[in-house]
Amino acid sequence: MANLFAQVLERNGLGTKDRMAMYDLYNRYYGSCDFNRFSRDLQEKDFVILLRNSSGKLCGFTTLMVIEFEYNGDRKIALFSGDTIIHHDYWGTQVLSLSWCRLAGFIKSQNPDTQLYWFLIVKGYRTYRYLPLFAKTFYPTRRSRTPQDIQAMMDLLAARKFGDAYIPEKGTVQFENSQGHLNGMWADIPEHVSSHPDVLFFLEKNPGYINGDELVCFTELNESNLRSHALRAFKEAVAS
Repeated sequence: MANLFAQVLERNGLGTKDRMAMYDLYNRYYGSCDFNRFSRDLQEKDFVILLRNSSGKLCGFTTLMVIEFEYNGDRKIALFSGDTIIHHDYWGTQVLSLSWCRLAGFIKSQNPDTQLYWFLIVKGYRTYRYLPLFAKTFYPTRRSRTPQDIQAMMDLLAARKFGDAYIPEKGTVQFENSQGHLNGMWADIPEHVSSHPDVLFFLEKNPGYINGDELVCFTELNESNLRSHALRAFKEAVAS
């Protein structure tokens, strides 16, 4: 697999050419996504991570919003992941996740006494299966019930971000019209993973994923909760 190189930008530093390349890549894998919606979503983000190959071609990206909120009188920060895609030729690479963890670690270093969380909405089983590799505890999970305070923060953030599209009793975001769903073969679940416990749990919690429904997920970002490569990248950035 050829090497990819990550570039972290503040959203305001993103040029028109890269915006169009991001949309073209996203549109290859997701349906019901027009450029205006994509641009509005991008406009609310704070950071963008771009992945390029040795020729400089865009091969992946993710967007990130920093959300400050208060819970039980305490200031907290959540990092919300927006549109994310990697060209399928590079599936399995860790470059994007390592860069994301370094960015999260940098934000933590600027706010050392504030609890930091990852708040994301998941429309595909691949992303959900990454969570147990990334963190020791995350929610929702088949492994344990979601603690009351964690669920309250998830509800608070999801309602704030998505309004009536968030269905708290289901834990999903369901838009009247799809805001982006996996196209064709990319939405199919291969037979060799179809019986995996985490895949079955994801399908139970988000049966409408095929139509663009999103499962709200949440985990704390700290050194005691992160695993393996995520932990190393996070710690490097916190200490720098």
